[in-house]
Amino acid sequence: MRELALHLLDIAENSVAAQAKNIRITIEEDTCQDTLRMLVVDDGVGMSPELVAKVIDPFTTSRTTRKVGLGIPLLKAAAEACEGWLKIDSAPGAGTTVEVVFKRSHIDRMPLGNLAETFLTLFICTPDVHWLFEYRIDSQEFLFDDVVIKDELQGVPLSEPDVISFVRDYIQSGIESVKSQD
Repeated sequence: MRELALHLLDIAENSVAAQAKNIRITIEEDTCQDTLRMLVVDDGVGMSPELVAKVIDPFTTSRTTRKVGLGIPLLKAAAEACEGWLKIDSAPGAGTTVEVVFKRSHIDRMPLGNLAETFLTLFICTPDVHWLFEYRIDSQEFLFDDVVIKDELQGVPLSEPDVISFVRDYIQSGIESVKSQD
């Protein structure tokens, strides 16, 4: 993968596959500490300690279409190459938290990528999930809680072109607002 947004998409899809109904994705850039932290927290079925230990192994996957799963192992390697780390906390019935930290200014850190399109894709494709997206640079923050939009739409499909356009613009402008105050 060439950008971090795609890694977030992969982890979030794992959360959806784990039957999560609430998923929070947080991205925090701390310019003083020179860190970029990404966090995905879900209330899915969770994993045993043994499976958590195996998840970073590229030859462990629940997919039936191929025998390797490279998402988490590649993200872990990318973080470690940038003076960072990856940690997974999970327990059966208690959900999963995936946290990854990078040195923000590291020359080898991949770009964040298109966060707005990633969030939009998750929001549109999984309407039964409650999504909470947070993007923060130091004290500036953008928060997207899909409950507000879903309540306002009162049953209008999320796949309606006007809805997609509005949500895309709203998320993109929120992210850009945080970046412009950096």
